[in-house]
Amino acid sequence: MKTVKYSLCLLLVFTIMSCTKKQDILVVEVYETSASGNQLTKITEFPKGETVDTIHLLPEKTFQKITGIGGSFTESSASLLKRLSKENRDKIIEAYFGKTGARYSLTRTHIASCDFSLTSYTYAPDEGDVELTNFSIDEDRDDLIPMIKDALAVSKDGFNIVASPWTAPPWMKDNKAYVGGKLLPEYYESFALYFSKYIDAYKAEGIDIWGLTPVNEPHGNGNNWESMHFSPEEETDFVQNHLGPKLEADGKGAINILGYDQNRGGLREWVDVMYKDEAASKYYAGTAIHWYESTYDYFPEDLQYAHNKSPNKYLIETEGCVDSEIPKWRDDEWYWSKEATDWGWDWASDKDKHLHPKYAPVNRYARDIIGCLNNWVDGWIDWNMVLDKQGGPNWFENWCVAPVIVDPDNDEVYFTPIFYTMAHFSRYIRPNAMIIGVQKTDDSLMVTAAKNPDGSIAVVLFNEGNTAKNFSLTLDKKTINIRVNEQAIQTIIIPTKTK
Repeated sequence: MKTVKYSLCLLLVFTIMSCTKKQDILVVEVYETSASGNQLTKITEFPKGETVDTIHLLPEKTFQKITGIGGSFTESSASLLKRLSKENRDKIIEAYFGKTGARYSLTRTHIASCDFSLTSYTYAPDEGDVELTNFSIDEDRDDLIPMIKDALAVSKDGFNIVASPWTAPPWMKDNKAYVGGKLLPEYYESFALYFSKYIDAYKAEGIDIWGLTPVNEPHGNGNNWESMHFSPEEETDFVQNHLGPKLEADGKGAINILGYDQNRGGLREWVDVMYKDEAASKYYAGTAIHWYESTYDYFPEDLQYAHNKSPNKYLIETEGCVDSEIPKWRDDEWYWSKEATDWGWDWASDKDKHLHPKYAPVNRYARDIIGCLNNWVDGWIDWNMVLDKQGGPNWFENWCVAPVIVDPDNDEVYFTPIFYTMAHFSRYIRPNAMIIGVQKTDDSLMVTAAKNPDGSIAVVLFNEGNTAKNFSLTLDKKTINIRVNEQAIQTIIIPTKTK
């Protein structure tokens, strides 16, 4: 009798231990993109290996709220879509905006022409027309507006648009040219009106503008393509005394004005002026930044400085791309190659050359987005969504890389590894998600995590090394052992309700 009771006790203990162990398993979905060939592939089995490192999620520790992640509508991209078959146009739009795709939620477009336009043009070409009576967006009707409308039609959740001019109409500037020069003070009011008319014209097309930047890259671009220079003081004067009041008077006070809109190395100088007092900061909703200062450094100290200067303002990456490079066609390996390309290596000064080592395009994207999200950036926007095999078209022949490359002559489409890299973030980290705390024991893994509005948690990690990594992911008291391949990005989704 004692033996039977003892056996029953052992069975009961074993059952309790088994149930406890089962309850302690964290239920997840894992998606991976890797140099070995995964393309946002769902991973359900992990090769066994020694698990020595941990990633511990801290949902009670929250940081910034996510505004969105996405890419840019340009005339270059839109003109290429127009040349493709309807099947391929729809395929690309669905891939970026559809329920089954990357679900881009924050985008950008250009106000009048930019370097990724087919020609230089302005919406107000008539010199001296200070009331802008002949203002017209007709240049955008053939390609740019239809691309945006197509995206809106398939996007279930919708998306926000930040619009940026590369220059004011040339006749408003001191050099009367599209390239370089400064906005003449006597035309500050007319340029403010230019923005208001643009917002109205696009709204009449069914397109709402969420945000504006006063000008793209106010430091200029080496006098290469459309540009207009502002100092921090000049731009703040324009926003504080002209653009902000004009939008407010016209019932557009909810439009978000993002100042600066250039490389992170200049952040401190700009936010010191933009946010120096209540009057200066009143009409600024936040700051826009680009990544071209370096091919690897995401400038965490500068991002933190900008956030701390005005914690309630937006901090949004509005442009980044693999630039000065002709894209490789259907060559996934190139996008993962460590010394595939560079920007600035040949021309950078000796003191800055260390900022521009050659790099793998995928690595640059993954590092930068994770680095930004971990340092208060709440939105991240890629540049062109679609380019051709040359890296254009554009009037300046400023060849660059996009996540999707097309051959319009043969009606072919190539989704590069950059596309899948972007989707790891945009598809799974949704607007209004909160970045949460992460503790990890392996410094070689880059990790960020966000809690979505529906309660699910998205963890994105990047293993840049040449060795697969085994780790345990822990949330509360639940754990699961996971393996990430070498040279791979993983998104791990923890559903709202775990079993």
